[in-house]
Amino acid sequence: MQLIYQSYSSVKFDTNQILSIVHNYSYDMYKETADWLLERTKIRPKVAIICGSGLGGLAEVLDDKTDFPYSDIPHFPTSTAPGHAGQLVFGRLEDHECVCMKGRFHFYEGYTCLSLQVTYPVRVFFLLGVKTLIVTNAAGALNGSYKVGDFMLIKDHINMPGFAGQNPLCGHNDERFGVRFPCMSDAYDPDLRALAKQTAKEQGLDRFLKQGVYCMLSGPTFETIAECKVLQTLGADAVGMSTVPEVVVARHCGLRVFAMSLITNIVVRDYDSNEKANHEEVLETTALRTEDLQTFIRNFITKI
Repeated sequence: MQLIYQSYSSVKFDTNQILSIVHNYSYDMYKETADWLLERTKIRPKVAIICGSGLGGLAEVLDDKTDFPYSDIPHFPTSTAPGHAGQLVFGRLEDHECVCMKGRFHFYEGYTCLSLQVTYPVRVFFLLGVKTLIVTNAAGALNGSYKVGDFMLIKDHINMPGFAGQNPLCGHNDERFGVRFPCMSDAYDPDLRALAKQTAKEQGLDRFLKQGVYCMLSGPTFETIAECKVLQTLGADAVGMSTVPEVVVARHCGLRVFAMSLITNIVVRDYDSNEKANHEEVLETTALRTEDLQTFIRNFITKI
């Protein structure tokens, strides 16, 4: 029988225990979290932002901010990855009320294989009244024309964990969130992508702007050379360790989705290369492009 580890404990779970974990994530549990937040802020967000590695500074675009550490929020997971601060920030951006995650959750942090912790905030956002989800991430370039520092608008994704049955919608389906079999061919809203292109052009970022397919792997290891060649064959332009589970659940809830990758490194494709992918490189690149991304997100949201 297949065994998994939950978080960083040494406790083993069999299949029945996994199903028990899934069923424990009830509608009432999500609602309790949402109600707790609504009681403590006057903000009623219509836009939610999930910040990728080193991109938590996006929360700085908000005014009249109220911060909630993840550890204080009922039932909320905690973020352990470097570059993820672990705060939920409510605030305003001109006429738009927003909520921003400074740090997300990943499979590699030890959360359940069905990723209910990974996607927990998205259903909370839905119950808060959010209509649009903006997702950012740091990604490695598979496409040979991409350069470090480029922005890639995600037009589609390849859900590699999903190929192995690791889909956040596995288990009981609650119709109050969405239908049993949601469509994913329209996961990334084309109107929002068009708006992003317009915003980038106005900001002078269009020369750094790409559009492509994002592939998610579970991590925490960076990709082997052979794996990169496989992903290129499949049609992926960039690769990372996040985003897809949140997008799947957001679309299940009927949210519009816009997602963008900051290209922080070029994957190693040559066996003779001395280059090695590392997280420090990721954080260095995000630090260099944070100001551009903050300005872009601010201008983009005001157009929605």
